[in-house]
Amino acid sequence: MTHALYTRLPLWPSAYPASGASASLKCLNEDFIVTELPLQPPSGAGEHLWLDVEKNGANTAFVAQQLAQVAGVQDRDVGYAGLKDRYAITRQWFSIYLPKGETPDLTQLQHPEFKVLGQSRHIKKLRPGDLQGNRFRIVLREVIGERAAIEANLNAVAAQGVPNYFGAQRFGFDGGNVEQGRAMLAREIRVRNPKKKGIYLSAVRSFVFNEVLALRIQQGLWGQSLPGDLMDEAGQPTGPLWGRGRVASSDQAQALENGVAERHATLCDGMEHAGLDQERRALVARPLEMSWDWPQADRLVLGFALPAGNYATAVLNEILRTAEPERHAENEPEGADSSP
Repeated sequence: MTHALYTRLPLWPSAYPASGASASLKCLNEDFIVTELPLQPPSGAGEHLWLDVEKNGANTAFVAQQLAQVAGVQDRDVGYAGLKDRYAITRQWFSIYLPKGETPDLTQLQHPEFKVLGQSRHIKKLRPGDLQGNRFRIVLREVIGERAAIEANLNAVAAQGVPNYFGAQRFGFDGGNVEQGRAMLAREIRVRNPKKKGIYLSAVRSFVFNEVLALRIQQGLWGQSLPGDLMDEAGQPTGPLWGRGRVASSDQAQALENGVAERHATLCDGMEHAGLDQERRALVARPLEMSWDWPQADRLVLGFALPAGNYATAVLNEILRTAEPERHAENEPEGADSSP
């Protein structure tokens, strides 16, 4: 049986007062441009061929499958650092394991939805999370609302960052992956597909993190640290990614986190027995090099970069409400994300 608490995602609170404004997002693919920021460039030698790919209207997994076919390798021999949105123009790296034979020139590959801009050899396969982050250029059309209120939130986001929520794409259409994960952990359903199992575990883990972050905001703790907080390298408080072992925080922070875990005991107990280890994630996401422009009265263009694992939607949600074309209701968005 389904559990009402997980059949729909809650409306998690924002850090700043709502601007009351709205806009249309991704009316055109070129309205959402994402450029992956790699950890390192390819060295020029090695068993893996790295490809700098620009895709337009295709999802990452589809491009990986096409590259595998062209190169004559198995799907598992193609690697990438993170998933990128389908309805966008995105640039990211792929790797293909080609230890022997001549190196094919894949820059000559012709495909309507992607092109290979460059290629080079490297010693390692690209794996999820092998990136610094992503750079975004986002065009918001049909903006309705007070510009002063929008500008106030833009300035607040640039100065103080945003709640580092996992985006809706992590949870599947209508949040369905959370309920599927709950049912799996409660042993109401059996999931044999390892990929699906990983997706469901990721969804419930992200859900519990968002619940901790939401509670802190509800209690007026946005931008503040609690006694017992575990800080990251940048000096920001972190929240739990649930798994085996004791919660790393202490004192008031631990009490808050354990309270959320008790509310979602089925999820947290299940994650502990599923082999996940306790990890931490920053509660604040800070957009880098943030800029904005109004080329028209009803059009706003945003530019910023985010570290790996942060969501552009977390930034947009603190500025105004956005709506996408209906086509997105039928296709689960991937999102520029690389979180485990």
